Amino acid sequence: MAAFEPASVEGAAGDGAIAVVVLTYNRVHLLRKCVENVLMRASPATTQIVIWNNGSTDGTRAYLDALDDPRIEVVHSERNVGFNGYARAFRRTTAPFMVELDDDIVDAPQGWDAMLRDAFVKLPDVGFLAADLVDDPHDPASRFRHHIRPHEYVEIEEHGVRLLLGPAGSGCAMTSRAINEQAGGFRERENEVFWLEDAAYIKDVERLGLRAAVLADLVVHHTGGPHYAQEPPEKVEYWRRYWADRARRDAAKRILVRLPFVRRLNARYGWFVAPS
Repeated sequence: MAAFEPASVEGAAGDGAIAVVVLTYNRVHLLRKCVENVLMRASPATTQIVIWNNGSTDGTRAYLDALDDPRIEVVHSERNVGFNGYARAFRRTTAPFMVELDDDIVDAPQGWDAMLRDAFVKLPDVGFLAADLVDDPHDPASRFRHHIRPHEYVEIEEHGVRLLLGPAGSGCAMTSRAINEQAGGFRERENEVFWLEDAAYIKDVERLGLRAAVLADLVVHHTGGPHYAQEPPEKVEYWRRYWADRARRDAAKRILVRLPFVRRLNARYGWFVAPS
């Protein structure tokens, strides 16, 4: 895949319009907060908002149909297509800047979208820019960020923008349409509802020679996990398979690192991270 030409992002900055896509499924209590405390705090730069309802049965449809904002387009999918909804919803938009927003982001500062865009255009080698997260002990992503692996984040400043270099998720994250198109768009997996869609997209962006980063000065509140809402069975099954596979791979690594020559060569070439 060819390297991305930074001028494409700089050219897009002339039209600062932003398109936001929200996927939602059976958690109207969180979606309502997302709309009122996040989407309604977006700046005038956000001209298109697509809310993709993945076949919810909990009152989500009625709530969305009652919204009265000319920027909002509601799509009621008859079935839960999961993260495939991102690719399908963004095809309905045209703005040069694109934001993935989880429906469980329930609080953000006024003008959060413009904060993302203004930082993004200053960072020609960043292709995926995410907001930082409030330290919420009930939210798994927040626990990962602030308590489990805080050491994986390094604060730097580039072009006057404070960044955290480390794992970046798509709870509230921006890319550009130019980058998205060259990366191949958001991926679809026809037979899957849940997978690590953001990690897959970041890999595509990195193949263009671009980076993912977290905007240190934009902090939003993410309320994921079973404390806040019942998790769909597809997500529960994905993580069951993920951790079972992880346990098998770690067991194999423990056997390998007992072999002195493997341990020495792995330390030299970094083939894999040895389990603790």
